[in-house]
Amino acid sequence: MGSLKQGAQRYIPNLKETLSIMKTTLRAKLLQHLAGKKKSNEGFTLIELLVVIIIIGILAAIALPSFLNQANRAKQSEAETYIGTLNRTQQAYRLEEPRFSADLASLGAGLKFETNNFRYGDTGTYATMNIGAAATTATSADPFDDGAKFFAAADDATAVKDYAGMAYILIESTGDATTTAILCEEETNPATGLAPVIDVTLTNPGAAAAEVTPTRCDIQ
Repeated sequence: MGSLKQGAQRYIPNLKETLSIMKTTLRAKLLQHLAGKKKSNEGFTLIELLVVIIIIGILAAIALPSFLNQANRAKQSEAETYIGTLNRTQQAYRLEEPRFSADLASLGAGLKFETNNFRYGDTGTYATMNIGAAATTATSADPFDDGAKFFAAADDATAVKDYAGMAYILIESTGDATTTAILCEEETNPATGLAPVIDVTLTNPGAAAAEVTPTRCDIQ
C-alpha cells in the first residue's frame, strides 16, 4: 500500500508537466492558425495591383496587334474564297454557254453578294458597285464573249484588302482556246496605307497575245 502511494506521488508531477507542455503546444498551434487565417483574409497592396496592371498592359500591347491582324486576315480569306469560287463557276459556265455571265447569281454558286465584310460586284468601289454583277473585259458587240471580271470591295477599306477576279479566254500556242482565271489581291502602299480602287485589264482578249495587266493589286 505504501509502495502504491509513493508511485502515485511520483506520477502526478509527471502528469502535471505533460499537461503543461500540451497546453503550451495547443496555445502555439491556435495562435499560428489565427495568424494564418488573418493573413489569408488580407487584400492586395496598391503596389501589387499596379504591378499586375502593368504586366497586363504589356501583354495586351504585344498580343493585340497580332490578334487584329489575324482577325483582318480571316475576313480577307472570305473574299479569296468567294472570288476563287466565282472564277471557277465562270469557267464552267463558259464551257456550256457562248459567253461569260454578266449576272453572278446565274452562276449558281450559292454565294451571298453582300456580307458583313464585303460587297461583290462589277467594280472595286464599295459605295457605287452594282452588287451581284460582273464587268466586261472587252468592248466588242458581245463583250462577255472573251471574259468577265468581278470585285470584292471591303466594308472596312482602311484595314481589309480588296480583291479582284477575272475569267477569260486564252488562245494557246497550238491555236486551242481554253478558259483561265486570275485572283488579284490589293497591294499595300507603305506611304498611304491600303491603295484605292484596284482593277485588272485584259489586252487582246480571246487572242494568243492576250495579256492581263493588274492595277494596284498583286496577282496570286
